[in-house]
Amino acid sequence: MLGGFQRVVDMTNGWGLTFAASRLTLKESPTSVKDLPEWNFDGSSTGQAPGDNSDVYLRPVAYYPDPFRTEGGANILVMCETWMSDGKPNAYNFRHDAAVLMDKNAKHEFWFGLEQEYTLLDATGWPYGWPRNGFPAPQGPYYCGNGTGKVFGRDIVEAHYKACMYAGINISGTNAEVMPGQWEYQVGPCTGIELGDQLWMSRFLLHRVAEEFGAKVTFSPKPIPGDWNGAGLHTNVSTTEMRADGGIKAIEAAMEKLSKRHAEHMKVYGEGNEARMTGRHETASYDKFSWGVANRGAS
Repeated sequence: MLGGFQRVVDMTNGWGLTFAASRLTLKESPTSVKDLPEWNFDGSSTGQAPGDNSDVYLRPVAYYPDPFRTEGGANILVMCETWMSDGKPNAYNFRHDAAVLMDKNAKHEFWFGLEQEYTLLDATGWPYGWPRNGFPAPQGPYYCGNGTGKVFGRDIVEAHYKACMYAGINISGTNAEVMPGQWEYQVGPCTGIELGDQLWMSRFLLHRVAEEFGAKVTFSPKPIPGDWNGAGLHTNVSTTEMRADGGIKAIEAAMEKLSKRHAEHMKVYGEGNEARMTGRHETASYDKFSWGVANRGAS
């Protein structure tokens, strides 16, 4: 049975962390990820390898039904890790280390749920639906909005939601955000490394859907300066100990540990967060750790 095999990897090129995809035709439909072959690509074209040793190898780690090529039900999207010819993970293969840590701490049975905020842009890079030579009315009526003038890009959001559901992504909700043209969707709960795979695939699907509408997507923490909300990735996590009766004690112990490494953690949470985390617009200060119960401004 012939099926389209589209491999999807996250890679860094001259434009920063982004996505790439290409297609491979298989003779038989896989029954598990082990049935999928390794592949390779020119890493010198993506900033992942030098020109004199450019082969980067793709190792499949997860696959999903392809919502863009539904004929026959055989087409799939494949998430891959990137590896070098010496058998070591590529420098931009961050998934490998994450998977090792998840396996090492599997006894805690981590559950994750992520709230991915993003901003839709038009072809020129201006927020979707905003006046061409100006700004919309101040923030207030847009959050979870309904109706013309309150929401922008709902057709893209709906198409993305359907694509995720078809692909088997555990998408659990969506809503318009505080800034017009800004949206959020939620993925999870998922366990361990599966959550990371599903998040990255959902991001790929979002870019791919937006392409169909001539729109762009940015996950920039602060795409528009001034009195406009930024976009983040709120992370919900729990362990077996936290979910048990009296789990608040395990949560408090985790907060104590996190408080001692705040600066170290912030360095690896992505670029541009200092522009978003100012203590305003429902954020904490970038350089200050805080926590609370139902506190929207905690770090």
